[in-house]
Amino acid sequence: MKISVVLISVLSVFMACNKTADNSVANVAVVEQYIKAVETENYETMSAILDENYLGLGPSISDSIGRDAALASWKENVANLYDNIVYERSQTAPISIKEGDNKGEWIANFAQLKITYKDKTSVVIWANTNYKVENGKIVKSFTFYNEADALRQLGYVFINPTNL
Repeated sequence: MKISVVLISVLSVFMACNKTADNSVANVAVVEQYIKAVETENYETMSAILDENYLGLGPSISDSIGRDAALASWKENVANLYDNIVYERSQTAPISIKEGDNKGEWIANFAQLKITYKDKTSVVIWANTNYKVENGKIVKSFTFYNEADALRQLGYVFINPTNL
């Protein structure tokens, strides 16, 4: 009898762990599909993956965007600014946040991106985007990269106004 109770307990824990792992694998696949859609400019897939109430935050503290505006922004930038975006190196990892405002299942993506502009100039940036995934959809993301580095690569010079 004791062996049966122990066996059932161990199986229950194992099954619970597998459930989490299955969600992690599925969530990583959702994020990788989204990244591929960004690279191939597949707005239909991007739209299908972003939740209706999606909220994108970053890279600046005051930056935020909803689903429809994010899709419109991608279309506008590809039509007028970007020639292409290539994830030269990309690594994803599942993260579970157990409490707080951002409680849930997240997928972190660390990437080296090459962005080529319409005028054929390009920048290479390191970007980190963390995606919260629920029910197979991206509901929230935080994106971080060094905007000043990208602008420096494009030839911008930063001058303190007090030194003018």
